[in-house]
Amino acid sequence: MRISVLVMDGLFDSGLATVLDVLQMANELREELPHPPPRWELTRVSGRGGAVRTASGHVIEARAADDGPRPDLLIVPGAGPKQPAPLLDWVAAPEREPEREALRRARAEGIPLAAACTSTFLLAEAGVLDGLAATTSWWLAPAFRQAFPQVALTESHMLVHSPGVTTAGAAMAHLDLALALVRQASPALADLTARYLVVDDRPTQAGYAIPSHLARTDPTVSAFESWVRAHLDQPLRMAEAARAVGASERTLQRAVDRVLGVSPLRFAQTIRLEQAAHLLRTTDLPTETVARRVGYENASTLTTLLRKRLGATPGHLRNATAGA
Repeated sequence: MRISVLVMDGLFDSGLATVLDVLQMANELREELPHPPPRWELTRVSGRGGAVRTASGHVIEARAADDGPRPDLLIVPGAGPKQPAPLLDWVAAPEREPEREALRRARAEGIPLAAACTSTFLLAEAGVLDGLAATTSWWLAPAFRQAFPQVALTESHMLVHSPGVTTAGAAMAHLDLALALVRQASPALADLTARYLVVDDRPTQAGYAIPSHLARTDPTVSAFESWVRAHLDQPLRMAEAARAVGASERTLQRAVDRVLGVSPLRFAQTIRLEQAAHLLRTTDLPTETVARRVGYENASTLTTLLRKRLGATPGHLRNATAGA
């Protein structure tokens, strides 16, 4: 399989290295299988060709994206600024047009695309995510959602597969992305590679997201987040919450949905689960007590929500801390 890796100035060094290392490891391990898939042939390409400089100052030589044989896949590692405003300026800058055009051309030719972290913004800016589901770095989700409303964003997912496009979440999700690409060719080889690299399955980013950081992007949402934290052990009463933040219930609903893409109830649940996970990791409180402290009537409700939303159980959270 021929894979082109689109490199740009400001490239996230570990993102590129992770993708290359995982695929190289898979190449080395494939002969251990009775029916190995074809090798991956990797080529570094850029918008215009020539050298690019990574964020850490390393120089990478690349050929032009339209030079050479047609790839079977085009991967775009994270690149550019890590904060919303400068990142949006970066992906829309005239200097990025060669990369945007390379993505549009690949999409038009039916070449599958894969991107992680900040490069998901570049795909969205190029228009290749229009009408598709995608994920991105959890802390960039509010800016992504506002800038690209035509994309169905599901930032809680580590990976999202849409027709012809695979997107991955923040930074180290490059690892999940590369393993997913191996899995498409051979699930057995992906499992073997993951075992050699000591990588666990991580289907969600939800356990890493910081609700207060996301809420700060809007004053109404920020005020609601503060109110929820002050009333964690009480039932959520939307009318009372709206009065406390100086908004109507409808305005509050719209603000939370616009910024976070979820309902106020769902956001409140995220905050409660974040606090529950913190208490389970840092105290010896019984799960029943933790549940009541974050507004749930019993331990079974909390356990169900932790498993569904964070992919963890109270025991798992306690054991992870003990193991550290």
